[in-house]
Amino acid sequence: MCTGYLADQIENEFGNGCACDMAIEYSKEEQPLGTAGAVKRAQQYLQDVPDFLVMNGDSFLDIDFGRLMEFHRGHKALATLAVLRVEDTSRYGTVQVGGNRRVTGFAEKTGTDLPGLVNGGVYIFNHSVFQHIPEQPASLERDVFPRLLGRGLYAQEQRGMFIDIGTPADYARAQQLCDSLNEAASKSRRPGAVAGK
Repeated sequence: MCTGYLADQIENEFGNGCACDMAIEYSKEEQPLGTAGAVKRAQQYLQDVPDFLVMNGDSFLDIDFGRLMEFHRGHKALATLAVLRVEDTSRYGTVQVGGNRRVTGFAEKTGTDLPGLVNGGVYIFNHSVFQHIPEQPASLERDVFPRLLGRGLYAQEQRGMFIDIGTPADYARAQQLCDSLNEAASKSRRPGAVAGK
């Protein structure tokens, strides 16, 4: 888990992951590195994997990870972005996608309420992507993805729920969703409980 701001609180909450039935290691930024810099810093934990998943911590996207990985490997992609179609792109930059789902470009936020494809903040990278990430602080969206155009950058469209907590309304929606998911998870862990009931 890449951590930076309030990293100690995150580590205190999740620890080594045993309580969640997983193993967690932390790649902590001592100073802000940007989204690409954080991934580069975590490279030491990813030496033995051909492909790895990266997710933004400030958004939620309902996604089929198996299908996304199958798409990524089927296209022999360097990087695969999970994208989704929204009716109002005014808050987001958009992703242009051509034939065979190859990403052909990006457009900055325009403030217009037109429909389009937006970045869902979930990515699968081939390990060789580290060759394209600079050593200094950098952004995946602004500094790395444009460099990958024409080098194996693909997008798979998702149809699940998407929440980006960048506005008070979406932050409130995210809080309600977390409460619902926590309640459902705690019910399924009770003795004698049946998942999905």
